[in-house]
Amino acid sequence: MSHPHPGSALPPLLQLNADALADEHLRETLHARQEIHQGNFLHLRQDTVRLPDGKLASREYVVHPGATVVIPLFDDGHILLERQYRYPVDQVIIEFPAGKLDAGEAPFTCGRRELLEETGYQADEWAYAGKLHLAIGYSDEIIHLFFARGLQSGERHLDEGEFLDVVRCPIPDFLDACRTGLITDAKTLSCALWLQNAWEGKWPLNWQAPSAF
Repeated sequence: MSHPHPGSALPPLLQLNADALADEHLRETLHARQEIHQGNFLHLRQDTVRLPDGKLASREYVVHPGATVVIPLFDDGHILLERQYRYPVDQVIIEFPAGKLDAGEAPFTCGRRELLEETGYQADEWAYAGKLHLAIGYSDEIIHLFFARGLQSGERHLDEGEFLDVVRCPIPDFLDACRTGLITDAKTLSCALWLQNAWEGKWPLNWQAPSAF
């Protein structure tokens, strides 16, 4: 680990809530834009940006509609997970139920729909935890994170060509699987931080009926 040279100035203390004006020395601005590819799901864009020092640079990134991920909680300390084959990594991945937003769809509506379609479960209460940027280096995707409890089982309605297993897991076993590397999905690992702190009572959740969203 590197250390400041004796006599050198230390970096300023981190200000987590710095306003936009304070970040102007870091901001890049759009100079030109080129649409590279428009697919059924993803959109590839190349922007030329002006850097804070006035020079130009290229930024290639994926435009994503956004998504919602759900942490379904059973009353007995178990959670609901999915096992699904993901072609880009050629691997069956353990993850929480999730899906992309349809055009104009609210994050809660997406989460409620995906939970029902993929698992067959509905929930009596929901809590919004926050959002996460999945891949800030090459995508604008935002994933909204919800908890769900009071689960009631029903019939799944998988999309055509969608195949996945639904499994129950004790929370300690899930957290241990994150630690050992059995679970590698980025959104699910992010959810693990929220789940552990909520489970331990450190991060309170604002539970609401579905009608409140």
